[in-house]
Formats: sequence, C-alpha cells, structure tokens
Amino acid sequence: MRTIFLADAHLNLPSDQNYRLLLRLLQELEGNLDNLYILGDLFDFWIGFPTQKYVNYKEILDALERLVNSGCKLVYFEGNHDFHLGNIFSERLQAEIHTVPSFKKIDGKRLYICHGDQINKEDRFYRLYRYILRSPIVAGSVKYFPPSLADSIRTGLQRRSKASHSSKKMRWNYSQILRDFAYTLRLQGCDGMVSGHFHLAIYEKLSDPDFTLLSLGDWIEQFTYGEMLDGELRLVKYSVNQ
Repeated sequence: MRTIFLADAHLNLPSDQNYRLLLRLLQELEGNLDNLYILGDLFDFWIGFPTQKYVNYKEILDALERLVNSGCKLVYFEGNHDFHLGNIFSERLQAEIHTVPSFKKIDGKRLYICHGDQINKEDRFYRLYRYILRSPIVAGSVKYFPPSLADSIRTGLQRRSKASHSSKKMRWNYSQILRDFAYTLRLQGCDGMVSGHFHLAIYEKLSDPDFTLLSLGDWIEQFTYGEMLDGELRLVKYSVNQ
C-alpha cells in the first residue's frame, strides 16, 4: 500500500511554479496511489461555497478528481487557510474530511495526523482566532457569504500570516515544540506523527519505543512530501527538474 502526505502548497495562480509542479505530481500518481492525505493549506485560501467560486483552482480540482477516479482515496485535514471545505470536496471528490487531528491506522501503524496549527498551545491569540472561524455559526453561514466578505477574510488571513510568521519563528522554537509534542504521543503508544503547518522538513526515527516524527516541509520552495510504503514512513524531495 502506498500513501502520500502533502501540506502547505498555498496554491494561488495556475502560472505559479508550485501549482504547475503539483499538477505534474498528481498526474504521475494516477493509478499508482492508494491514499492521498492533504494536511491543510493546499490553497492560499479556500472556504467552501456551494458552487465553485475559485476559478483559478479548477485545474487542481480536475487533477484531484482524476486521481480519485483512478482508485485513490482522498483524505483532507483542514488547515488554517482552507476550512469549511464544502460539497466540492465531500461530494465531487468523495473526500474524507477532518476538522481536527486524528489517529489513523495506516499499514499497521498507528499515526497521529494533523495540520499542526493546534500544537503550539502558547499561541493563544491564534487559537481564539481559529475557534471563531471554525465555529458552527460561521460554518452554517458560509453559503450566505457575499464574495466581498470572503475576500475580506482572505485578505485578513494573508496579512496576518505574513506578518506573524517571522516573529513567531523568533519567539518559539518550532522544531523543539514538534519534538516535545511527539514525545507525548510516544508515551501513548503511537507509532508516528505526520504534521504540516510549520514549513519544516523533519524526518526522525526514534527508538525505545519506536517512533517516527515526520514534518512535511512545504510545496512552495522545498517541494517535500511524506510517503508511507509497506509500513515505512519517509520524507521525499520532489525533483523540480525531471
């Protein structure tokens, strides 16, 4: 069984390099993949309207649909830039959607799967912000959102994300936060953890007890993703020049 884990592409325009490379990867995976786990922030912004508002994402959605039709199961863990995914993912792409982290049994391994934005407990402002955007009230109101409101949310998310990323990296040691969180999972008998969000490419195999920490990096500059093949997790760097 082959499973791919991908996060943090932050797709925007079809002409962007990361957009074109992801289309190429998805085409290569057709008929050659059992499960695709998207661990959030595939898009720079997505909120699930009843109909397709984001015309710039059409090629990616079509590629995902072809992948699903080739026999791949799509599992989507919402990120902090894509949430309330809507019926395009639940119906058209038949995706299994997760709004919070989850333990999944894959190839006999018990893995903790998450976007990662809830790991840092000290980022209280973001946690409040996240709670408001993910609330049932907002979820139930999406279909009534005027485009101008959605654009305002998008602008606010992008501005806050760009302004806070560098300052947060200076304030917190994300590598250590990931390792400390992984340690608690090891104590619970978990075999591994796969996370996005931090844009850190980390692959560590630990022993006593055996545990694999996999932080996926990103699909913006690093072009890294995770793969599980025959029960073994690994970090893969995609060749942009092939």
